[in-house]
Amino acid sequence: MMKAELQKAFNKQINEELYSAYLYTAMINYFELENLGGFASWVRAQTIEELAHTSKLIGYLHERGVDVKFGAIAKPTATWKNTLTAFEAIYKHECHISACINKLYGLALKLDDHAAAIFLTWFVNEQVEEEANASEIVQQLKLAKDTPGPMFMLNRELGARAIAFPAAPATE
Repeated sequence: MMKAELQKAFNKQINEELYSAYLYTAMINYFELENLGGFASWVRAQTIEELAHTSKLIGYLHERGVDVKFGAIAKPTATWKNTLTAFEAIYKHECHISACINKLYGLALKLDDHAAAIFLTWFVNEQVEEEANASEIVQQLKLAKDTPGPMFMLNRELGARAIAFPAAPATE
């Protein structure tokens, strides 16, 4: 049985993941209004990933017999100064999520819930990738310096990111 303190922390992480999807959905709107469909497409894929993370956490709690408690989701920022500041916000947010996951993982270890710690290892590794991807785009945007040619190329490159929908669970 999962201890109440860990249940509460997992529920908090579910809320964090839902906020991530909400924030990234606001960014889709921002990029679409800026006529940057490639950037919007990249963030759209990110939104779907965040919802998949949410689903994965919820599924795990259900496997453990834990009731999911949903909290209010804060209103996200909806505008940014430019593309660079938007992606700097993505990077900062991913660093925040990494800290949340690390704290949750640490709590699982502290409470001797080895199953939860093993489950969370995937999220720890995922966050390394998330931070690296966001950081790389921030660095590319800094190099581009809003110059039309590089921005056009980066917009096209980011638009090529495939949206990966999670597989549906097998049914009998």
